[in-house]
Amino acid sequence: MIKNEANPVEPIVDVNRAQIEHRATWMGLIYDEMVKAGIDAEPIMRRAIHRCGLMHGANFRAQCETPGNCVDFKGAFLGDESKVGPQSFHMTDIKADDENVTVNFHYCALVSAWKKLGFDDERCALLCDMAMDGDRGIAEANGLKLTLTDTIAKGCETCKLHFHK
Repeated sequence: MIKNEANPVEPIVDVNRAQIEHRATWMGLIYDEMVKAGIDAEPIMRRAIHRCGLMHGANFRAQCETPGNCVDFKGAFLGDESKVGPQSFHMTDIKADDENVTVNFHYCALVSAWKKLGFDDERCALLCDMAMDGDRGIAEANGLKLTLTDTIAKGCETCKLHFHK
């Protein structure tokens, strides 16, 4: 059973969360309509989301003083825990060294949107994994891989992301 409760945040973070939910609502409804139309939606969605990740990843790579450096990547992609992006996902334990970047997410606005649409936990987990293809693309564009162990959409307490060489 998915547990995904938003922590209290500044109003600007709530605005960002609402924008993320809006994007997730589009994604979920497009997937749902494609499935209803008899289209094998998953591979199409995954390719499109991965392409988007590659595009965003190239932008993050351009912000890195030393492309491929995990510490630089962390700074470009995640910043620190006080920024709006990390606060939006209630990120903690943001760490980086030469080979790794790790972060824990305690809240996911995408999962919140999918639950509001009435999607069951299995559908939420699938949509989450497809959405993470964007992050996999970001990693790839930066010469990294992304390993996910836990995810909120699978009923875990947090999402554990590990970007690594």
